[in-house]
Amino acid sequence: MIVLHHGSLREYAQRLLEAAGVPAKKAWLIADSLVAANLRGVDSHGVQLLPHYIRQIEGGGMDPAADGRIATRSGGCAVYDAQRGIGQSVAAVCCDLAVDLAREHGIGAVTVREGNHFGACAYWAERMAGAGMVGIVMCNATPLVAPWQGKEKRLGTNPICMAVPGPRTWLLDMATTTVALNKIHKAALCGQESIPAGWAMDAEGNPTTDTQTALAGLPMPLGGYKGSGLAVMVEILCAVLSGGGMLTDQGGLRRLDLPMRIGQFYLALDVERFMPLEEFTARMQWVRDTLKNTAAAVGYDEVLVAGDPEWRAEDERRESGIPIEPEVWASLQETARKLGVEPPPETAG
Repeated sequence: MIVLHHGSLREYAQRLLEAAGVPAKKAWLIADSLVAANLRGVDSHGVQLLPHYIRQIEGGGMDPAADGRIATRSGGCAVYDAQRGIGQSVAAVCCDLAVDLAREHGIGAVTVREGNHFGACAYWAERMAGAGMVGIVMCNATPLVAPWQGKEKRLGTNPICMAVPGPRTWLLDMATTTVALNKIHKAALCGQESIPAGWAMDAEGNPTTDTQTALAGLPMPLGGYKGSGLAVMVEILCAVLSGGGMLTDQGGLRRLDLPMRIGQFYLALDVERFMPLEEFTARMQWVRDTLKNTAAAVGYDEVLVAGDPEWRAEDERRESGIPIEPEVWASLQETARKLGVEPPPETAG
């Protein structure tokens, strides 16, 4: 393992992006969002994505110069045309727009079309929660998932995230498949021949634990037909409502022949329109405490609530550094060589 301090890794990621033609402010935002995922232990959405981002930039799928524009705005609602801009840059604008709309109207909803990958949803939901909002973020994705009872790729992993104001109270970030697809890609990149049962199916819809068969097959919907239904819900809010690419209209992070055309949905609820923020955070803390104080079932030491594993990983990795698998590091090093970027000193872990 290579182990790097999060600040060093973020600075390295920013230099790679700037060398690829991304303006400094946008490069910092991308780097910060990816390293934030690594800090939280969500390595599937961390710096392993950088080579794919850079290939998208070089291939024209991501336009570093594009900022997007508000296509329509009415009351607390807006549609944002991302114009193939950097996903993180557009996400920051849309989070802030949703918060501004919520402060004016109580609720702010922004749906996005023609967007790009923006990292992990949690980074953006937390941005809205930090402004005193209940923040909800969704996005559709590359059609690699079959609808329930099908075996043809129509849906994305279509994640759903919700964050609330308050100090580490509750943060849900989940795909509508059993795991995010990037976890399977990460397993393949790291040479793992097998993945846990329940993650994926083969091309005919049969469960598989073989990594390569899973990549050629289909991610498993979360909870069967329920996950498939949630994925369609995300598709409606992110794609149908935005007027953007739907289902098979989309490309992907690992494809250069089609624009990604990702749709996103940001919802900000101004807590103060419902009750004082202090009362809300106290009530949320009671909910958390009551759940945490539940007696653990056989085989478990405690009850975890959404956000616990990631916050613990962040505390540990801020202290001891972020571990990077050799295969991921080699991919970053190859990208750095092509761009003429000097990597940071390696620390063996």
